[in-house]
Amino acid sequence: MKEDLQVYDNVLQLIGNTPLIKLNKITQKFKGEFFAKVEAFNPGHSAKDRIALYIIEEAERKGILKPGSTIIETTSGNTGFSIAMVSVIKGYECILAVSSKASRDKIDMLRTMGAKVYVCPAHVSADDPRSYYQVAKRLHSETKGSVYINQYFNDLNIDAHFNSTGPEIWNQTEGKITHLIACSGTGGTISGTARYLKEQNPEMKVIGIDAYGSVLKKYHETKEFDANEIYPYRIEGLGKNLIPSATDFEIIDRFVKVSDEDSAHTARELAKTEGLFVGYTSGAATQGLKQLAEEGEFDENSHVVVIYPDHGSRYMGKVFSDDWMEEQGFFDTKNEIEAQPIEFIK
Repeated sequence: MKEDLQVYDNVLQLIGNTPLIKLNKITQKFKGEFFAKVEAFNPGHSAKDRIALYIIEEAERKGILKPGSTIIETTSGNTGFSIAMVSVIKGYECILAVSSKASRDKIDMLRTMGAKVYVCPAHVSADDPRSYYQVAKRLHSETKGSVYINQYFNDLNIDAHFNSTGPEIWNQTEGKITHLIACSGTGGTISGTARYLKEQNPEMKVIGIDAYGSVLKKYHETKEFDANEIYPYRIEGLGKNLIPSATDFEIIDRFVKVSDEDSAHTARELAKTEGLFVGYTSGAATQGLKQLAEEGEFDENSHVVVIYPDHGSRYMGKVFSDDWMEEQGFFDTKNEIEAQPIEFIK
């Protein structure tokens, strides 16, 4: 073996240090410079690799996780995949309660990684015994030697990004970042990253992206939980029907809501303009960026970083499927089917 070869002991050593990539065409009409933190370069293809490894290793360090333990988690798909991946390497059993809103691609990937998967109805209240929150709690109580990660209410979710994503972005931008844009679901990514960056520059702005049908934006503005805000929406891994304690609302300057349809089209646009094949939430984050630019949020001195949480391959049956887009009513006279036609040679 050549001494200069870089060899890793396992895939976990590849987590973090994801690239910052300049956005060019999709932002060319806007003032400022725009960069994507592309978390699909993690080995599990999402930002959730960071929290899965961090939380599990903290549990090991504290003696909570022991050989033969079972890890249980609530997930829209990405966290589950990351936990399953870490569990494979470290030798733990993995049980996941998944929202039915998760794409079939994601569910199949979880099963492929050896996880036992319970698919729970998405459009029920958080305290409904069928919700993935309650199912995970029940499974935890019934499974001897299990550990429930509980990402929505686990401060280690924030710590993982404070210790990795935040410092990476600060160094990659040489401290020039003026705006951080990130989708908010559990809130760990935006909260931990923002907490580190604002310690370096308190004037930096942090903008969360929320979905129509989610309670987060109104709660941030009023400190009131309004159940009337809740209704079904399609974007995965974004927004919530409860208030996660893993979200530091004080460090977020404002929230912007984006629609399912606009976010889907923007995800497809990223592939065709920037060559970035990223997920539905990345489309949502970029749609939020567009809306902010149109409001005049940025100027010539703005250095904007938007976090792209995962890879487009997890949405082949959704936003990258013409059939699914058409079923949702997302194609109309203004948005004709964008993909190139298939030609069969006989």
